[in-house]
Amino acid sequence: MTNTDVRSLSNVRVRRAAISGFFGSALEYYDFLIYASASALIFGRLFFPEAGATGTLIAIATFGVAYVVRPFGAVLWGHIGDRYGRKLALILTIALMGVATFVIGLLPTFDTIGWAAPILLVFIRLLQGLSAGGESPGSTSLTVEHAPDGRRAFFTSFTMSGMQFGIAMGSLVFIPVALLPEEALLSWGWRIPFLLSGILTLVAFFLRRKLDETESFSDMRSEGRRAKLPIANLLHSHWRTVVRVLLLSSINIVGTIFNVFVLAYGTGNGIASALMLTVVTLANLTAVVAAPLIGALSDRWGRRPVFIIGVVGSAVSMVALFMSIDTGNIPGIFAAGIVGIGIFYCMPITVGATWYPEQFPTAVRYTGMAVGLMLGILLAGFAPAAAQAAGADSTMWWPAALICAGAAGVSAIAAFVAPETYRVHKSDLGTSRR
Repeated sequence: MTNTDVRSLSNVRVRRAAISGFFGSALEYYDFLIYASASALIFGRLFFPEAGATGTLIAIATFGVAYVVRPFGAVLWGHIGDRYGRKLALILTIALMGVATFVIGLLPTFDTIGWAAPILLVFIRLLQGLSAGGESPGSTSLTVEHAPDGRRAFFTSFTMSGMQFGIAMGSLVFIPVALLPEEALLSWGWRIPFLLSGILTLVAFFLRRKLDETESFSDMRSEGRRAKLPIANLLHSHWRTVVRVLLLSSINIVGTIFNVFVLAYGTGNGIASALMLTVVTLANLTAVVAAPLIGALSDRWGRRPVFIIGVVGSAVSMVALFMSIDTGNIPGIFAAGIVGIGIFYCMPITVGATWYPEQFPTAVRYTGMAVGLMLGILLAGFAPAAAQAAGADSTMWWPAALICAGAAGVSAIAAFVAPETYRVHKSDLGTSRR
């Protein structure tokens, strides 16, 4: 095979990995957004009607339970990915995630089967969390290993574009649903977004089957360098890197506050739910376009500066967003949401998708990325419920703003001490220092 043929095959593989990552993350975060929207707007009345006014708070808390099992999913899928291949793990995660989301759309509600309904809802939500523990870490690890040096962040950014696209599509689907008459909304309308996930699942599953295993993993396997128990190797030799990725990824709190609490806060303070969902949609569509540009910028300027600018800007933008909601400033709501999430928040999320796995060697890359990221975003799942409780049931926004500022501060400090990796050769990843 000539050098030209090798480069051509390599280009095909990295493009397949990028496209697969796009659709896999789109499904993961479509599921994330439609559940977040349903928990903020509908599930309290459908599954927790006896809780009265606190039903929404309980429903939002069920959104967070998936984050409890994400670290366990990280260990499971990381083990499969580092022992048996990235491709197998990614096929299994997408299948579990798609089936679980589709089944939510078929669930009977409290009025039909009583307390069995919320129990089933929480159980299926746990399955979603288990699958999510390995989805984006596997996609980004695989793309980093396929991508050429100097363009790793660009190609990996398409996984993040998929994430934002999935959130945008989830919001877009929920806009007409939220406009339905209440009787239709509560009887069958809320089910539509969950049932539509079946389409994304089939597309993502088909693409995953066409993936090639990475050269880095194949070389490691042929040379007998696979860890028998990746999690043990990780915790023994790379625990400091896990802690660092954990702290870096705490910025995900800003995203869950925006997609869940801000929606409940806005609708609770006189802003139409359809308008708030439109803001979420436009902000995330902006990020779809911005992510590849940010990835290319990170390949040119480095991971650290782009990441830090983003975390600071996203925290400041959240304050502007809450102030705009309080004053009923509709243009301000759109501007703060689009700039804060579509640009600033997109910066650390996009950079992190490449930066986190780059800090681990091949033998524990999937496990390390998954465990560090899932532990880091564990609190993100409960941040909206904490903000809801501290904000006296959506009457105060400053607790949510403080939570976002704290997360941004922790992430920025971790970024200062993390090794810069954008010029490190692929074979040396996981061995570099600051």
